Amino acid sequence: MRKVNWLSWLGAPSLPQPRSGGSAVVIADVRKTYVTGAGEFEALRGIDLEIQNGEFVAVVGKSGSGKSTLINMITGIDRPSGGEVWVAGTPVHQLTENQIAVWRGRTVGVVFQFFQLLPTLTVLENVMLPMDFCDMFKASERPQRAKELLDMVGVANQADKLPANLSGGQQQRVAIARSLANDPPLLVADEPTGNLDHRTADSVIELFGELTRAGKTILMVTHDAELARRGSRIVTVDEGQVVLPFADGMNHYE
Repeated sequence: MRKVNWLSWLGAPSLPQPRSGGSAVVIADVRKTYVTGAGEFEALRGIDLEIQNGEFVAVVGKSGSGKSTLINMITGIDRPSGGEVWVAGTPVHQLTENQIAVWRGRTVGVVFQFFQLLPTLTVLENVMLPMDFCDMFKASERPQRAKELLDMVGVANQADKLPANLSGGQQQRVAIARSLANDPPLLVADEPTGNLDHRTADSVIELFGELTRAGKTILMVTHDAELARRGSRIVTVDEGQVVLPFADGMNHYE
């Protein structure tokens, strides 16, 4: 089977030179408006947010508050209608679609609620996939790196199995290993424990804590008040804006 050079296939887009130093994430006056059949809907209304390197930030809010839209701005999955989004020194709001695909693969590790592992690939192959896509590391080094990442998250003994043969907690650990494949500075997790039991969710949050202590920056959307408090900071989103947390904790969140 012919090896595909994904960067060449994408047109090998060059990326803007990142600014040195600074914060992991800087969001300045970010607005997002969607046009629907019922008219315009303003999902984000002038959000300003800064996340320092090495922080473990939990993003909380009611359903429909705009927190997932905010995450999509940071990962480049969606574009702001106005304002600026800087991640690891790169102006994400200025990137082309092809540039975003390459930038995201190298800079942001994304962890989803439902794992999103490819069912026909083994666990090891799933973790290697981002390295293949972004042409990171030598081809001969990728299997060993994938094994080391699986060992780090505690599922190295599952490397040759298909995802369907793993428990939900094991699949999420594989997804985390995959998100770390290209050694990105930022991990974004969208409800990563929403499909897990409490004990397994607790172990995933503990793993996130270990990763931040090792220097990673983590941004996590969650509805779980207890898990959110284990981060270094809570960011509350309400009606498209960042607000102060309610005085009674987080009892208002679903």
